[in-house]
Amino acid sequence: MQTFTEKILNPVMTEPSVKHFLLEQVQLNLDDLDHTLGLLHAHDIDFGDVYLQYTASESWALEDGIVKEGSFSIDKGVGIRAVSEDKSGFAYADFINKQALVSCAKTARNIVMQGQSLKTKLTAPLAVKKLYTDVNPLKAMAASEKVALLKEIDVLARSLDPRVRQVMASLSSVYEVVLIAASDGTYAEDIRPLVRINVSVIAEENGRREQGFSGGGGRYTFQELLKNRPYDYFVREAVRTALVNLSARAAPAGVFDIVLAAGWPGVLIHEAVGHGLEGDFNRKESSSFAHKMNDMVASELCTIVDDGTLAGRRGSLTIDDEGNPTQYNVLIEKGRLKNYLFDKLNGKLMKAKSSGNGRRESYAYLPMPRMTNTYMLAGTSTKDEILASIDKGIYAVNFSGGQVDITSGKFVFVASEAYWIEKGKIQYPIKGMTLIGDGPSALKRISMVGNDLQLDEGVGVCGKEGQSIPVGVGQPTLRINQMTVGGTANSN
Repeated sequence: MQTFTEKILNPVMTEPSVKHFLLEQVQLNLDDLDHTLGLLHAHDIDFGDVYLQYTASESWALEDGIVKEGSFSIDKGVGIRAVSEDKSGFAYADFINKQALVSCAKTARNIVMQGQSLKTKLTAPLAVKKLYTDVNPLKAMAASEKVALLKEIDVLARSLDPRVRQVMASLSSVYEVVLIAASDGTYAEDIRPLVRINVSVIAEENGRREQGFSGGGGRYTFQELLKNRPYDYFVREAVRTALVNLSARAAPAGVFDIVLAAGWPGVLIHEAVGHGLEGDFNRKESSSFAHKMNDMVASELCTIVDDGTLAGRRGSLTIDDEGNPTQYNVLIEKGRLKNYLFDKLNGKLMKAKSSGNGRRESYAYLPMPRMTNTYMLAGTSTKDEILASIDKGIYAVNFSGGQVDITSGKFVFVASEAYWIEKGKIQYPIKGMTLIGDGPSALKRISMVGNDLQLDEGVGVCGKEGQSIPVGVGQPTLRINQMTVGGTANSN
């Protein structure tokens, strides 16, 4: 007899083509896109582009053994941009037809009135290596199977420990189809699946309640996710962290040596360093890394990259939202600043090429320089060596949130799992710990880098100027000397 997991790992069929979703269903063709780009050229621009998008989204949520929420939505639209020097004209419509293309093109072109006249003819789409499947994750698993999976998560979590009082779990999936045509000859298509599983539990003991969370996902189907990481892993992690926090003591306040665990703590690099390396902030000189190209901005142990080419990763894209193939971009190499992240506009204005980092939340937004999967490369130290080097300090395993100021790089991060270290040994868990500092200083205080690089499980969401996009982070175990820690207990 098949197990539940074996039952849902069944073969599925692919969906129709990009053209079917975005052109043929609404009686459009490539000539219509050519005509639209021609309307933009009527007032002479530097470049313009058309972004067509179809998105189907679904989510299921369970609480206390009951599926309390299920949602499904379809969104389709077009965004059209005209660019002259540093000025962008932009218009969008939440439907796709010839009228929408013409109306948006005329609105966008009227905002910009100068530049170089361009003309192009769209032919075959850009040939690129696919980084993920074309299979629609919404249809790859039946609704009844998703509900059954959520209920199994609830049963397993409660069976692991009698202190588990509440279980919340959710499944979400997205099937996104995009087509990009631009006046510089760009014509590109992409089909982007995305799934995510979240598990949260609340444990109680002697009147004290603590929460634990785990989750994962990527650009594949739920079947592929469960092959790579069985659902019980996420359940056990959520329960484990809740029980750890039940026994946690108040975090000390003061200045300590810090060890950051491999994987998700790379969110600190993403927030405190990565945003400061995006091209628009540096063009506007609002980043702490502006005018520092080729300067030593970090410890020589640090090499940080942004890599959109990792197969199946949450932050990966076969093409960015301007039709450029994503790249492996070295940002900081052995402590020295080497590159910024660019979209087309900011790259042109800073006399550089796009790095494949032009991203947008949807057709209703302008693209801008954004990260994909941002992480620090591995070093030579072992995790045990790094922990053993700490006399008195803190081992931060996971973070639940934080705030960052891009201009100064100052940050505050809240740890969701952390431990007190003394004489090279982990002593006990602590709670209520915040890590306070700034990105440039923290980079220079890194004194040991582990050989255990890990990427996060696939839950990252990045916000910038009102736009949210999926991203990935990662790092090896790191030692950072003398960081300020906020807590509620006296230091030991």
